[in-house]
Amino acid sequence: MGEVPAPRKSRRDNRKGPMIQSTVKLTPFGAVNARVNRASDLLGIKENYRRLLTTCWREVKVSLPFTDDKGEMNVYEGYRVQHNGVRGPYKGGVRFHPEVDLDEVKALASLMTWKCAIVNIPFGGAKGGINVDPSKLSERELQSLSRRFMMSVKQMVGPYKDIMAPDVGTNPKVMGWMMDAYHQVHGYSPAIVTGKPVTLGGSPDRLDATGLGVAMITRRILEERKEFLSGKSVVLQGFGNVGSFAALHLHRMSAKVVAVGDVTGVVRDANGIDVEKLMAHFEAKRTLAGFNEGEFSSREQLDVLTLPCDILVPAALGHVIHSGNMDKIKARYIIEGANGPVTPEADEYLNKQGIIVVPDILANAGGVVGSYFEWAQNIQVHSWERTTTKLELDKFMSAALAGVSSAAKKFNINYREAAFVVGVDRVYQAAVARGH
Repeated sequence: MGEVPAPRKSRRDNRKGPMIQSTVKLTPFGAVNARVNRASDLLGIKENYRRLLTTCWREVKVSLPFTDDKGEMNVYEGYRVQHNGVRGPYKGGVRFHPEVDLDEVKALASLMTWKCAIVNIPFGGAKGGINVDPSKLSERELQSLSRRFMMSVKQMVGPYKDIMAPDVGTNPKVMGWMMDAYHQVHGYSPAIVTGKPVTLGGSPDRLDATGLGVAMITRRILEERKEFLSGKSVVLQGFGNVGSFAALHLHRMSAKVVAVGDVTGVVRDANGIDVEKLMAHFEAKRTLAGFNEGEFSSREQLDVLTLPCDILVPAALGHVIHSGNMDKIKARYIIEGANGPVTPEADEYLNKQGIIVVPDILANAGGVVGSYFEWAQNIQVHSWERTTTKLELDKFMSAALAGVSSAAKKFNINYREAAFVVGVDRVYQAAVARGH
């Protein structure tokens, strides 16, 4: 992080005091900008630059007509928002979900700007989405819609302009279709998307990069406090791509995974779950139920988030720790594998209770670092060894935590605020250097 002025006097200079308070309910984009403005207060950034940091550079809305399997015409709305590109080409996923709207996409694009800056990779932030339920589409319909979206935004994206990736409701197969649609116009360009199939230039390490990054940050945050991960009890909510690989790597780092929960139920074992066996069971059955080790409970019988443990990893949905259950949390550390699992009210409460919360914008940034590695390999037309990828990921995640920890100490603030200070400062410094 570059040289910054001394913090201004503000409403809070005590790490355990309130963070952002407002009687007005903020939109998702407004909530992110409130964090950006708080960081700007601490950094002494002037109003003209704040407008640069809190405004999206480009917002595109497209109509996506296509013919379904019944021969009927359908029209969906799609979005691509490019938030800020002073540090490099835009980077961000494409989300297929019926609740996608412009404000949500703007918020996610902004978060990508700060996340890329925090882990210090040369990307700006972007995000895309279509307001569609992909589960209601056939594979042919899904492919048609994916290709239509890429063709609608093809002039604003590119390997050195804006690089897409999977998100909620999309996957490597969708990225392969989008890459091929772009190829039809611009020629072979594997770096136009990341998270694509390995056979199309995807990285075999990209799938578990987010979960591995969560595990690496967990280990490093304990080491900062002169603790060791070995033997620490871990509870995870969510056993999808992030949760399952976070559990696997924490298990391999000698942590004791004592409970895992998802929509199908909760598996517990006080002596530690064999995560590799659980992953094999889940891969075969697509449910935690029926696992022959440990004790199984339904979600109605047991809230996995309230189980006592050293480390809690919410790795499923947003806003799962809230005013209704925040006083039941018994973990010492919360590592946010999901995006926004802790509401602002709960965040303030947990902070006052002395529970360490490592925010999503840092904890799950291993995914975008992995995407950067895939992009770099595509640009170089060269593949890295798996050991190289893991060593590089650990280096980036460790450096990111060190920067955030330094800012937390300097300004006497918590990790979430410190992460925004680091991200905002790096983007601000780049904007100044460009002469904006």
